[in-house]
Amino acid sequence: RPTSAYPVAPLSVAAHDVGSLLRSGAVAIDIRSQQERDRDGIVLGALAIPADQILDRLIPGSRETLRCADASSRWLLIGVDGHDAEMLTWHLQAAGVPGARFVAGGQMALARSADRRPVAGHTEREWSMFSAH
Repeated sequence: RPTSAYPVAPLSVAAHDVGSLLRSGAVAIDIRSQQERDRDGIVLGALAIPADQILDRLIPGSRETLRCADASSRWLLIGVDGHDAEMLTWHLQAAGVPGARFVAGGQMALARSADRRPVAGHTEREWSMFSAH
């Protein structure tokens, strides 16, 4: 008899919380297509991984998993409007990655957010290094 699995943690985060989550170590994953990034702009500091490769890249133990992917990874999936990232986040959590979240409203919400520069710590360090030279 089929059963349903439930997510083990909240699935979404609000756009205004993204900056603080990135600064605390979460990693942004831009799941939009290259065409969508060209049209709407990039998410600074995010890894660009196409939606159809997310599960292979972020679930620990798969053949094509990123080296940094493990059960304690904190991923923030960013799609166009959030709907595209919601299902992938659910699958990541169901596969044992409870730190996976998606940005509610996606890149569209980030673009409208009061925090117009939610960047990760590594991006801020790179900006500091460039401005020092």
